Amino acid sequence: MRTVYVVTHPEATHHVDRLVGGWFDSELTPAGERAAVAVAESLRAKVPDEVELYSSDLRRTARTAELIGERLGVAPVLDRRLREKSYGEAGGRPQEWLDGRFVPPPAVGDRLGHDEGIPGAETKGAMAARVYAAMESILESRCEHQIVVTHGGALTFVLAAWIRMPLESAGYVDFRGSPGSVTVLREDDYFHNRQVVIGHLPTGEADR
Repeated sequence: MRTVYVVTHPEATHHVDRLVGGWFDSELTPAGERAAVAVAESLRAKVPDEVELYSSDLRRTARTAELIGERLGVAPVLDRRLREKSYGEAGGRPQEWLDGRFVPPPAVGDRLGHDEGIPGAETKGAMAARVYAAMESILESRCEHQIVVTHGGALTFVLAAWIRMPLESAGYVDFRGSPGSVTVLREDDYFHNRQVVIGHLPTGEADR
């Protein structure tokens, strides 16, 4: 059996400052640091010594992975493909700035290639493709226990890749996980079915 624990980073400074995240390199808040420690302790109780740890390279996820790695005795492998969606010029600006310029995707049509009207922003399709590629690399390993630290938006495509949803079909999918949540993915050795248990919060904290 393979088990993958997907961690979304806890509260970061852009959350409390109401700024657009994406590739804006915010850090964990003190509350986020405490939540990351709680996640690490929860994982230490579940995960055996033989485990691999992967993370987005942005500071808020890398710090979460560092705290997890310290308690599990494993160094995180940083992979920029696990980053949140880039919002281009909107990154680090007030959320209201993005809200006033954002062009929502069409109900029908090319949702993956849709231009959201923000200079420099990634399309949903570009983000999905790199997260799919990251998961393909991670799952090539034979290690039975893995941890992936990523972002709330990227979580959707981590899970879509896990269930082998074709990339061209991912234009409508949207999975949600609160900051600091742990989603458990399991593949059994007999049927090779892939299970998803979404959004456990080790700290009991609500989304902020």
